[in-house]
Amino acid sequence: MRLDLPAENQTLMFNEAAQAADVIATQFARNRDTVAALAAQLRAAPPPFVATCARGSSDHAATYAKYLIETQLGIVTASLSPSVGSVYEAPLRLHGALFIAISQSGKSPDLLRNAEAAKAAGARVVALVNVEDSPLAQLADTVIPLCAGPEKSVAATKSYLASLAAILQLVAYWKEDPALLAALDALPQALREAWAQDWTALADGLAGAHNLFVLGRGLGLAAAQEAALKFKETCGLHAEAYSSAEVRHGPMALVGAGFPVLVFAQPDGTSAGARAVADEFHARGAQVWIASEEAASRGIGLPLPGGAHPALAPLLTVQGFYRSINALALRRGHNPDLPPHLNKVTETV
Repeated sequence: MRLDLPAENQTLMFNEAAQAADVIATQFARNRDTVAALAAQLRAAPPPFVATCARGSSDHAATYAKYLIETQLGIVTASLSPSVGSVYEAPLRLHGALFIAISQSGKSPDLLRNAEAAKAAGARVVALVNVEDSPLAQLADTVIPLCAGPEKSVAATKSYLASLAAILQLVAYWKEDPALLAALDALPQALREAWAQDWTALADGLAGAHNLFVLGRGLGLAAAQEAALKFKETCGLHAEAYSSAEVRHGPMALVGAGFPVLVFAQPDGTSAGARAVADEFHARGAQVWIASEEAASRGIGLPLPGGAHPALAPLLTVQGFYRSINALALRRGHNPDLPPHLNKVTETV
């Protein structure tokens, strides 16, 4: 290992991820009136569908939005590929739709072009953005600031969790669901508890790994996608995210003795299936970790705070994961703040 690496708790990634609970508490208070007003408008004139547009970690937040909106509100939600508007310049029929653009910087050209096209097509454009004076914020009908503050590590952490929190707050107010509204109040403390969980076993086990699968399903798929990206960019470790159902359609053929598999067991109707896949892979000799509120029957358990609303689980899982991936990057000789070949802001066309 190189000797010029910072200590585990001295990386930007560590310290920025540790701020997530306070960031989200501030965000909820700051945006309450804006989100309540938007939610009232959406109840009065429900959109026929929701379209999301984002890249990178923000697109993983869009996956969370899809599952949360569809399961809580019953409104079909689809990811719009940025290239459809920016490269192909294809006109889309978005009249009356809710178009949610998610971005930390709010300046990527392809995202801006799609937001402009959506607005011209008659969609309501909502921007979830960290930079409040960005071009994306200026063209949106409604801006929901992420309130994450400066994020200097190339690997996004607190801004990703703030994106999920903004989606959660919008859906809770839109649905006017008491359980979801109560979950908003519980989230900051639950994040603090998740940050304190001991996931040392994951960093220990993956120190010499070359490949792995990360599995999630439903609301938990976004967490798997985010984790796989972070393995690649901070640790130089090839990881692929799959639904714990989709992995059975071909990819599972790769899983044999010693193959690493990280499973995020979302505490809802998808949990039993995820745990069954984890047990099956463990029986083949795979190296399995399972993040769950419950004890693992096989493999290595990674603890999560119990008793929270299932909609909070993807945020709590990722918060625990961020601390572990920071430690793993350093163990593998990588500085998680400065991944090779990457920039903080990626401007695609």
